[in-house]
Amino acid sequence: MNWLLTTTLGRAVIALAVLFVGWYCSRLAVRMLGRPVAQRFERQSLTRTVLRMIRLSIMLATVAVAAGVMGIGAGNILLSVTVLSAAVGIILAPIVGNIISGLFVLADQPYEIGDMIEIVDARETGLQGFIEDITLRYTKILSQDNTVLVVPNATIRERDVINYSAEDERTRRTLDMTVTYEGDLDEARRIMVRSARGVDGVIAGGPTIRIGSARYPARPTCHIAQYADHGVLLRLRYWLRTPYYDATIRSEIQSQIWEELEEADVDIPYPHMHHVFDETSGEARVANHAETDLDLSGRR
Repeated sequence: MNWLLTTTLGRAVIALAVLFVGWYCSRLAVRMLGRPVAQRFERQSLTRTVLRMIRLSIMLATVAVAAGVMGIGAGNILLSVTVLSAAVGIILAPIVGNIISGLFVLADQPYEIGDMIEIVDARETGLQGFIEDITLRYTKILSQDNTVLVVPNATIRERDVINYSAEDERTRRTLDMTVTYEGDLDEARRIMVRSARGVDGVIAGGPTIRIGSARYPARPTCHIAQYADHGVLLRLRYWLRTPYYDATIRSEIQSQIWEELEEADVDIPYPHMHHVFDETSGEARVANHAETDLDLSGRR
């Protein structure tokens, strides 16, 4: 035992043992405190952050004990940290900025783990998805294409974030369709409303939906949006119970509309264009292909 305490190799063995015990205790502490911390903070992001801080604190204390075993005093550690901080201050600045932004994200609660969000005005693709994790340094987003996007907190705080899951998951969507002027306009509107009501996931009726001081009908509605060049533009508005299957529900509504249009006096116009020539249009030179070929070859 004295050999372990007096030789460098022995102290190193003890230090490694201390680090292993500390690592195991940190995992055990997270496992034991997981449920009480979750009940205390309720929010999953805060629970994960607190458990990470507990584990980090145990590991830092373990490293300090291991350093003491190796004969490294607190004064030496402080001096080393001071010199190292001065040397890599520029490198650590972005990390510190992300950590501070992470604290604001956790405090402001713009989104939570499991929420469906969309990052606006971003040039990259795949910026719509679900929050998978929130740390002090970054936010991890699982896109609908099953790809993971890691965004630094300092970056995401500078962008506009649409949260589709905050407070009320009900989301209003719009579907436009153009019909001919000769068709039955009222029947076209009834078809669009009836098709939306028959799709699972669409709120078919009920009390009005209140957003702030405004109230909106919960059932699908169809209005005349515009008298366009090729027909009448109809606009269907409907509410989804959850925003997670927006593309699927939209496709089902359009499929229902397409099936009902076959037996209705309603037609969808095809864009077409007429060219009109009159005395103000000038003259167009038209040549016969056979004569042109003769002129180019010089012989028949």
